[in-house]
Amino acid sequence: MPDMKGRAVYRTWIADSRRWDAYRPRAGDTIVATYPKCGTTWMQRIVDLLIFQTPEPRDIGELAPWIDRRIGPPAEALFMRLEAQTHRRAMKSHMPFDALPVSDEVRYIHVARDGRDACMSYHNQITRFKPEILEALSKSGMEDETIGRPYPAFPDDVAAYFHTWLHEGLGDASDGMPFVSYFDCEASYWAERHRPNLLMVHYRDLKADLAGEMRRVAKFLDIAVPDGIFLSLVKAATFAEMRRDGDRLMPRLLATFQGGTDRFFYKGENERWRGVLREEDLATYDRILKSRVSPDCATWLEFGRLAGTDPRAARS
Repeated sequence: MPDMKGRAVYRTWIADSRRWDAYRPRAGDTIVATYPKCGTTWMQRIVDLLIFQTPEPRDIGELAPWIDRRIGPPAEALFMRLEAQTHRRAMKSHMPFDALPVSDEVRYIHVARDGRDACMSYHNQITRFKPEILEALSKSGMEDETIGRPYPAFPDDVAAYFHTWLHEGLGDASDGMPFVSYFDCEASYWAERHRPNLLMVHYRDLKADLAGEMRRVAKFLDIAVPDGIFLSLVKAATFAEMRRDGDRLMPRLLATFQGGTDRFFYKGENERWRGVLREEDLATYDRILKSRVSPDCATWLEFGRLAGTDPRAARS
């Protein structure tokens, strides 16, 4: 159901889109918006490197906060912190596009990933929360009248979780438990792909040509990067470097996940689902994907821009 500003409202144990209500756009703002585990932190680091143009690790969560996250500082406190920033601002969201505050002054970067890969990675995350985080998530669910129940337990077996993720959703969603629907989220960005202030990026393309994709992002953000430092920024954005610098890039993860940043920056690989997920569930995924998004969107979600479909050139 839309709110008073016409935006869709999504509320889960983990996130609440209403936390964007206090946002006041500033020209040049960048919002990195993705479904969970699709390359969010990777793109945040890329944006950080392009803004500051030095490879030193910086606290991503402090500089570019996750606005819709329920656990942590109130949204008003995050926006006060952002108002005090004098450099170009960046923020993070895991909400579908129709829940975001849309302004022509703001640049939106959406990173997509094959849903099977995203689910595999998400399982690694949600089964590694520390007890105090699980308690806080349950509290948020019990206090929200649209949820009204504790945070659910999930199986350690990733194949069993994939089955749950495909068939169970929160509220009106039919998939994505414990978050919003993956298919609806991706469809929301695909529908807006022709907006000049929305850049569609794919996880596979970042893996295949990190330098080329970073140049795309820099051009989209109107940021000029001297040739003499560009390769050092690309190196700092590689998975190996981010994993090495994880404790400085994401220091709060030590209090969130068992295993800390080593668990958060886990594999960074594609197609780990092959030989792991059940054939009947993979067939169901394919059927749902084809029924919920257009053929061009389905191709892009699986293969990306470089090997599949360019979102801006694709048909509706």
